[in-house]
Amino acid sequence: MNNLLFVTLQQQANPLATFLPLVLIIVVFYFFMIRPQMKRQKELRKFQESLAKGDKVIIAGGIYGKVTEVKEEYVVVEIDENAKVKVIKSAVVRDPSDIQPQK
Repeated sequence: MNNLLFVTLQQQANPLATFLPLVLIIVVFYFFMIRPQMKRQKELRKFQESLAKGDKVIIAGGIYGKVTEVKEEYVVVEIDENAKVKVIKSAVVRDPSDIQPQK
């Protein structure tokens, strides 16, 4: 008798209840992984668009430099005296003032 009751209860289960854990995992994944990454990308694009002459920057390869010229698609970065590099704006990844000095 108990087996018959168990089988009928299983058949009456709501199909949405089986998808609820999957939906919850997707929502949690979105809020903890995707949304913060999109926010960081938006801030980086805003930083790259606001580059101006004299700004100190770090290029994607880890090279520190100072912006000497800004064009629509690229910037010229002085990495040492008489050493200038032309890079696309997306290669400029951060502002060195964000880095905390180590003790």
